[in-house]
Amino acid sequence: MITRQRLAAGVCALLAALTAGIAFPAGAVADETDQSAPKVELVLDVSGSMRTRDIDGGTRMAAAKQAFNEVLDATPEEVRLGIRTLGANYRGNDRKEGCKDTEQLYPVGPLNRTDAKTAVATLAPTGWTPIGPALLKAAGDLDGGSGTRRIVLISDGEDTCQPLDPCEVAREIAAKGIGLTIDTLGLVPDAKTRDQLSCIADATGGTYTDVRHKEELSDRVGDLVERAADPVVTPVATEGADRCEKAPELKSGLYTDRVEFGRQRWYKVAVEPGKELRVAASVADDRAVNPDYGVLLRAVTVHGREIVRGEAAGTGRTDAVSTGLRYPKPDSDDDTAPAETVCLQLTSSFSAAAGVKTSPGLPVELTVDVVDGPSGHHDVAAFGLGRGWWLLGVLVLAGFLAGLLWGWLSRWRVAVWRTN
Repeated sequence: MITRQRLAAGVCALLAALTAGIAFPAGAVADETDQSAPKVELVLDVSGSMRTRDIDGGTRMAAAKQAFNEVLDATPEEVRLGIRTLGANYRGNDRKEGCKDTEQLYPVGPLNRTDAKTAVATLAPTGWTPIGPALLKAAGDLDGGSGTRRIVLISDGEDTCQPLDPCEVAREIAAKGIGLTIDTLGLVPDAKTRDQLSCIADATGGTYTDVRHKEELSDRVGDLVERAADPVVTPVATEGADRCEKAPELKSGLYTDRVEFGRQRWYKVAVEPGKELRVAASVADDRAVNPDYGVLLRAVTVHGREIVRGEAAGTGRTDAVSTGLRYPKPDSDDDTAPAETVCLQLTSSFSAAAGVKTSPGLPVELTVDVVDGPSGHHDVAAFGLGRGWWLLGVLVLAGFLAGLLWGWLSRWRVAVWRTN
């Protein structure tokens, strides 16, 4: 009797464990891990113009397929990758229908390379170019999770589905604050295509690249997919002062702040002998501003002497303007030499449009890096010749020896001639 009860209890426990396994499968743990996994969706233009043969003797579509196959082979295991197309299915002339033509060819998730390559192999240039609708859908595909999210858009032409402006779509995506970056690549682009794709990338802090060769396309897409796997750096909030004496001291890292219209912010960085200070600053116009603005970044001593500066101007065509500077501090023979305090002055010349609030200030992103300085042996030019000094020395020595040999031979020939 007791044995039967124990057997029954064991069976019940086994069933309970199996039920728990069904209710909470191993995928639950995987899902928890997936929340922080980097996600990338490749968005490919499959419109009719992709038939054009102008990339290394082949079609643009062939170049894109080759790039996708190479990228799929090299995609890091931790990256969740998906593929979306635009203009791949509808062959008609109805613009309204053509602008709905975007579908997810391969879902964002763990990569099965064989399935993904098979899906890409079936693509054929077909229809319209609904970039705006495709970006909206792609943002939805990447929704959720806390990891890096990136859209890589590859197109050879302008969006044909206005008035849904893809630049406005990109701005809407950026305004949601979901940390999604859109990188764009233009296949043999004209000026209008280049402007539109640049605008899309700029709106989300992404990059734009012109592509005219297959190798360039494969390398660039691969770089962007691998970049998604890089650790996410969370910016540290800081508050610059109105003068250097009160400025916060920054270490190497990424910082955020706000700068008022037409005002300046001060920060401090300690630079030891033999180190190099590298600083980049970006100011974003998160509201309507007047065109023709600029950003100035200066490195000065505590006594006010300027060391180096970086500056950039904007015309209102992009949502941010960036500049940077580098300051290598010479090494010292004194091992006890103190670090130098370098004051960083960030000044903006933005002005708000009529009726726009000026408070709070514009968002600033500041990247500070203190690295080993350039080596005098390897990086500093010697007598203005750089690494070519040794070649000149060899040539001088060879010329000198050749001259001696020629003189000796000449004298020997003259002596033989006189003897005869």
